[in-house]
Amino acid sequence: MSFTQKSYSVKLREVPQIAPPSNKRGFRSVLAGGLTGGINMCFVFPMEFIKTQLQLDSGKTMFSAHHTALTPYRATFLASKLVRVYTGSLDVVKKTVKDRGIRGMYRGVTVLLSGTVPMYAVRFGTFDNLKTQFAGPNGQLSAAGTLGCGLGAGVVEAVLVVTWVETLKVRLISDQRKKVPQYRGLIHAASSILRQEGFFGLYKGLAPTILKQGSNQAIRFSAMGVLRGWYTGGDQSKSVPKPFVALFGALAGGASVLGNTPIDVVKTRMQNGSYTSTLECARQVVTKEGVRGFYKGCLPRMNAVCFEVALMFCIYDSIMDVFNKF
Repeated sequence: MSFTQKSYSVKLREVPQIAPPSNKRGFRSVLAGGLTGGINMCFVFPMEFIKTQLQLDSGKTMFSAHHTALTPYRATFLASKLVRVYTGSLDVVKKTVKDRGIRGMYRGVTVLLSGTVPMYAVRFGTFDNLKTQFAGPNGQLSAAGTLGCGLGAGVVEAVLVVTWVETLKVRLISDQRKKVPQYRGLIHAASSILRQEGFFGLYKGLAPTILKQGSNQAIRFSAMGVLRGWYTGGDQSKSVPKPFVALFGALAGGASVLGNTPIDVVKTRMQNGSYTSTLECARQVVTKEGVRGFYKGCLPRMNAVCFEVALMFCIYDSIMDVFNKF
């Protein structure tokens, strides 16, 4: 009896190694984010101005004497009526341009420009850093991972940049409504608040700002991730044309507006300095204006945010395309 020995060869397929993220990628994300913020703000500020004016316009109660035919010279009772400064978005533009010229629509833009650049840098830099920490072996984030990274980016930007920037912006815009403005400019407004209210005067509305920015970026990055994944079929090598990036960004921005406009209204009222706590502010809005009060300025904010987010992702992708060539 004889045995024949057979040999078998097995070919092993090499698994491509995922290169660890470099510091260059993180720096590029921060730089591209800052450039995106500066360019973006120049386009969207007038709509932000309109939104803020409408949210601050809670109205004044005006009393008038009511006369009857039997007592034409003596008032029988006082009638009250809630009178608002503006009737809508177009009325804000009309009255502002009439009183202060076109430059009035850009009152407060300096503080936002000085804050928007670091805000976008922090947003995209934080998101990209978190993404490298939680991405899978293929470099992609899960739906939950994208949501968490977006939430983290929003919270970090709220604490480091957004709260004090928004406080100064709201104070400057609100101050413009007075016959004799209190603040002479950005630096004077900041120094006055620090002197009269202390450091935490610039951080009024911190809690609703964290909620707003966290939910904003969680919704936006998640929506963009889902829409990009749907278009590319999960193929990372496939690029999304810029018109579709703009469309997806607008949809993501609209979703974030519907999700957190009530938080934005409370944040704006808090930063105007009229309330002592977030809960008191929310209770006052419900008592005086009902649930609809939480959605004041929703339409101009929807227009502004859809445009802003569409621009944001388009500009950011374009800048990163240029950076990736080097």
